[in-house]
Amino acid sequence: MKLSHACGALIIAWCAVLGCVQAITLEVKDGDSTCIEAQLSASFSITYNTSGSTRTVQVPLPDSATVDPGSSSCGTDGSSLPWLVAVFGSGHALGLSFTTNGSLYSVANLTLQYNLSDSSTFPEANSSDVVTLALASVGIWAPINTTYRCMSPTTFRVGEATVTFSDMKLEAYMPENDLSPTESICMADQASTAAPPTTASTTTTVAPAPTPAGTPERGSYSIKNGNGTECLLAQMGLQLNVSYFSPSQNKTIQEITNLTPNLTSSTGSCGASSATLVLTQEKTTVLNFTFTLNSTTNKYHLSGINLLANWSDMPAPFSASNTSLNYLRSTLGRSYMCNAEQTLAVVPTFSLNTFKLQVQPFAVTTNQFATAEECQMDQDQMLIPIIVGAALAGLVLIVLIAYLIGRKRSHAGYQTI
Repeated sequence: MKLSHACGALIIAWCAVLGCVQAITLEVKDGDSTCIEAQLSASFSITYNTSGSTRTVQVPLPDSATVDPGSSSCGTDGSSLPWLVAVFGSGHALGLSFTTNGSLYSVANLTLQYNLSDSSTFPEANSSDVVTLALASVGIWAPINTTYRCMSPTTFRVGEATVTFSDMKLEAYMPENDLSPTESICMADQASTAAPPTTASTTTTVAPAPTPAGTPERGSYSIKNGNGTECLLAQMGLQLNVSYFSPSQNKTIQEITNLTPNLTSSTGSCGASSATLVLTQEKTTVLNFTFTLNSTTNKYHLSGINLLANWSDMPAPFSASNTSLNYLRSTLGRSYMCNAEQTLAVVPTFSLNTFKLQVQPFAVTTNQFATAEECQMDQDQMLIPIIVGAALAGLVLIVLIAYLIGRKRSHAGYQTI
């Protein structure tokens, strides 16, 4: 009995040091009906400034967290998105907003608010500010009337902090008051269960090479700001290269699919330092681009790509996201152009091929592309004919000189003595 009490005390001590994370249930209601329910564990890694340096703390979402009725809503009035906002501690909050295209729902925004005046959580902080961080299109999504399930830990970078979810079950736009028994399982959980059991004799199935999809058609996409003028321009052909495990075939499938412009709609937003372009094809494919501007250097780049796909031959919806990319770099006031085919690696299971691309996410004027900064591949391709032409001209010159020298020597041999 003494040993049991000692073990219990040791566990409590370790939880106090490490911050044990337990799954909690959060619900957003409209009257007696539940529209959003989340069962999840969450923890936050937050870096803040002290008087002499920086410090990083690990903050768990406690089981005392509650839904904030003032900030949470079902969005039934049509003027705002559904929101789940959980408040905890001394002025801290975790928020998830949701959107839907009719067949799929997804987390549109992930927000984290923390109060630096909470000295028990942020000791020796040199500020008492309330900091709010946000991340758009995090890759959490599922078909309507299904539960998104992800038991594996999943970490998202949100500004100077990271948010890690685990043991998650989530549903928005709920038709019933309980989570749907039909589950949409995240890729991390599928990967953990995809490997076949080890036997004395194992047969390895080699995945066939993906079928070529041909060169995609070039599409034109644009986003308008509040006054109706275009603030983001893009023209490009897009090809999706996706791999996923098929339990029925017991192998990994590689699939290449082109985005078809006349079946694709564009939405998004333009901000001072961030812009998004969301391409949706027939409610089965949602491709999100995030561009970031560095106001110090006046350089922008493609910082994030998020794919949501629910193709007919997939055993479960596919999602992939990377918010730490560094592609398509250019200067504010100019567009980025690359006619050559580029491959943008996003995650090991997803890459994006671009063709005849030109994009400008900031400082668009007169609804037209500004002067383009060309990619290195285009510049190299322009150099090739110049080099070949110079080489041929040099060869012709050498032949001509050799001919003249030979002719001169020939005449010299017939001189009269």
